[in-house]
Amino acid sequence: MPHCIIEYSATITESLPVEQLMHAVYKGANQSELFAAADIKVRACAYDEFYLPGAEHVFIHVNLKILSGRDLSQRKVLSDSVSNQLERLGIENAAITVEVTKIEKESYVKKITSVA
Repeated sequence: MPHCIIEYSATITESLPVEQLMHAVYKGANQSELFAAADIKVRACAYDEFYLPGAEHVFIHVNLKILSGRDLSQRKVLSDSVSNQLERLGIENAAITVEVTKIEKESYVKKITSVA
């Protein structure tokens, strides 16, 4: 935990490799000191089509899914840490948003399958 899911404008990768975007999110989650480094999972999904009213030309939205049990101040540290790392990338005309979503421990299932 956490599951860091990045949604972003596909055109961002014209000037920034997606690996760099993913690393920034990983680094922000790690710097929050709420998780072991090996437990942080990051994945990204690009959008070719989207509508953003106003002046923004591209977007980055990160959903940080974490198991319930963290208090509001810890969740705020996490979202601020990730947001700060994304801002450091210097992407111009970008709408950057970060949210923390709690996953109920009681209903969460994780299974690792093996090769037969």
